Amino acid sequence: MEHSHPRRYVVTGADSGLGREVARLLARTADVVACGVGEGVDVRADLTTPDGRAALVEQVRRRTDDRLDAVVAVAGSGAPRPEAVALNYFGTVEVLDGLRPALAASSAPAAVVVSSSSTLHRGSGALVRACARGDEERALATARQLVRARRGSQLYRSSKTALNHWVRTTAVREEWAGAGIVLNAVAPGVVATEAVLATWERDRALLETALPQPLGAPGPVAPVAHLLAHLASAENRSTTGQVVYCDGGTDALVRGTRPQRTYLRYPVRDVVAMWRATRSSAT
Repeated sequence: MEHSHPRRYVVTGADSGLGREVARLLARTADVVACGVGEGVDVRADLTTPDGRAALVEQVRRRTDDRLDAVVAVAGSGAPRPEAVALNYFGTVEVLDGLRPALAASSAPAAVVVSSSSTLHRGSGALVRACARGDEERALATARQLVRARRGSQLYRSSKTALNHWVRTTAVREEWAGAGIVLNAVAPGVVATEAVLATWERDRALLETALPQPLGAPGPVAPVAHLLAHLASAENRSTTGQVVYCDGGTDALVRGTRPQRTYLRYPVRDVVAMWRATRSSAT
């Protein structure tokens, strides 16, 4: 696909870990607006707050003249604090919603978010539902209750599960698919970011038990970055609404064939219409 200008990306969480790796990779061939809370980024904004999200959207749209090719939303936190929910779900969703008009101006728009293989474990249904309703106040109240009950470890996977659901339901809506914007999630396993390596010896037994990776843990960061880059590229014009596990085999190991046990079901009127179409084509 030919373009008269370099592709233009926004990467959140570009000041550390996976986000920094993705930003560096994309910057080899494209223009990248790096966003984060640390030093060395183009746009500094705290996505745990509505004001910070609005500030990022405003600054990005101004810097890009309201034309953007792709967003790679990496910013997130695994901390067992309510702010993690504000960042992982609401920060991601509000930024993508705010930048959607700029994406719609592209000839090959794309957005991809970072999820987690931890979503293979059950989280808090109440927290997932509050996120799905867009009720940040209720979601944060639920998060505080979970922390008080010493179930703060559920915040990360629950907020990422809600994000998976948002991607699946949003990607096929008219304002996204109808505008040609592909929207996906990548769910990494345990990968060798600075944060993981800093606590690896302490957390190793727990992580290897909870999220076993047949290819070994921690996995390399580069393959996850390359997958994110592909899903956000101009070449990806048909993959949308997917949660792609890049987890060293965890999903296949723990779920086996179970994802293929749910099959399409159609309303009776659609079954009749398909039967008639089949009969018509056979005559």
